[in-house]
Amino acid sequence: MEIAIIVHNGKKDEMLKFVKFNKVLLASKNIKLIATGTTGRIAEKEDFIVNKMLSGPFWGDAQIAARVAEGKTKMVFFFKKPLSKHAHEPDINMLLLVCDVYNVPLATKGQVLKCCWMLLNKRGRNFFSPSFIFIL
Repeated sequence: MEIAIIVHNGKKDEMLKFVKFNKVLLASKNIKLIATGTTGRIAEKEDFIVNKMLSGPFWGDAQIAARVAEGKTKMVFFFKKPLSKHAHEPDINMLLLVCDVYNVPLATKGQVLKCCWMLLNKRGRNFFSPSFIFIL
């Protein structure tokens, strides 16, 4: 299963803490990580294997959105700064829209991210079945 990780500046430490804490689960579920360029480089320094897209401002968010639309990326973790403006805001909004259209879980807040992660840990690939909402 492929999970995308996108991180805005100022949230990199939060992302690293999260993936380090969940390293065993990532390995046990055979999860492949993709990330925008800078995020991927940071994760690689911590010995994670990451398929790096372009940097966010250079259409990395759009590349991830395309992978969601193609059915390759099954979940997106977006550590974003909600009150910050970004030059590539249209790409970010497009990614959010594509995740909604293709019913791909997108976590942008810590607690939502933890809920997705717990369900993934509990249910594995079946998490993405149409009836996953009923287990809540």
